[in-house]
Amino acid sequence: MSYSSQRPNWPAVFAIAFCVACLITAEFLPVSLLTPMAADLHISEGAAGQTVTTTALVAMFASIIITSLIKNTDRRYVVIAFAILLSLSSLIVAFSTNFFLLLGGRVVLGIALGGFWALAASVTMKLVPPHALAKALSVVFGGVSIAMVIAAPIGSFLGNIIGWRNVFIGAAVLGGVCSVWLMKVLPAMRDSSVEKESMLGIFKQTGVMVAMLAIFLTFCGQFSFFTYIRPLLATVSELDVNQLTLIFLGFGIANFIGTSCSAIVLKKHLMRTLFLAPTTLFFCAGLFIIFGHIPWVASMIMVLWGLTFGFIPVAWSTWIARNLSHQAENAGAVQVAVIQFANTLGAALGGLLLDGQGILAPITLCGGLMLVTAGLIGFALPKHTATHQ
Repeated sequence: MSYSSQRPNWPAVFAIAFCVACLITAEFLPVSLLTPMAADLHISEGAAGQTVTTTALVAMFASIIITSLIKNTDRRYVVIAFAILLSLSSLIVAFSTNFFLLLGGRVVLGIALGGFWALAASVTMKLVPPHALAKALSVVFGGVSIAMVIAAPIGSFLGNIIGWRNVFIGAAVLGGVCSVWLMKVLPAMRDSSVEKESMLGIFKQTGVMVAMLAIFLTFCGQFSFFTYIRPLLATVSELDVNQLTLIFLGFGIANFIGTSCSAIVLKKHLMRTLFLAPTTLFFCAGLFIIFGHIPWVASMIMVLWGLTFGFIPVAWSTWIARNLSHQAENAGAVQVAVIQFANTLGAALGGLLLDGQGILAPITLCGGLMLVTAGLIGFALPKHTATHQ
């Protein structure tokens, strides 16, 4: 991987982070708007949840295909194109009159999301010299945490005031801001040193297969629960819209704190964090099943959940960066594909279980998958592979 400058291009790094935040916000908006979207389009909440499934499924394929298609194309134009697609997808959703048009908009978002995420780490590497890479990546991943803070509470709050369609129009405006900002600050990033090794070649590296399986199980569990968090809290904990907004905000702030603190913790305790995070989420799921009918207990569980999950994406990205830095774009593409496939399956299974087995079924599945993940990391992930900086 070559670096385009000996000086960090922080305006471009922050533009990338802002675009990441907008993309993740758009991806998560249906989570907090599930109930009004379903009512307006005359579909079930389980069916509305499949809008998340659709985006994740398309993103999975987009992350793999796009990195093969663009080859040595200037990454500047590719990234800007994804920002434009963010606006287009949000407008399609905002003006959808039926379920299939709604899914079409989410397909367009999936293309932007998968492609952008696959390139995010490698593009960041081109914007800063090696000594500034860790800080730059933390800024980019901070965009995810900001989206976790913004998407659910703002979506729920604004959706109640201006309607869910206008919320998506707002997302389209954000996409426009992203496009203009990226045009102004991104330098040309045409890379002649295209990675020649096969994308699947990364699985030959020690521990990669186990790591990708653990990532898959973690995100599958998270999305089987998180996609349906609004009907879960509204039904089990009997919370109204204002209370839900506060809990979403608490979840997001806690997630941001977890992400912000993760760099310090991961420096010395990467493997321990990878094990303890899913273990904690397993206990959170169990506690909610038992005590979730008590509103204040449910609120505390959600805050702890957000805090804990904040460590997970950064921890796995750190593990991959330490072990697969020589294949940055290939590793990024595979990681995104695995996560998006997990999101797809998790949201789909959660919706089926919600409609077929009851309101607690999705979080029960999540708890089980987190327990399996912790066991896999504890007993099968080679510990020596992630010890070097």
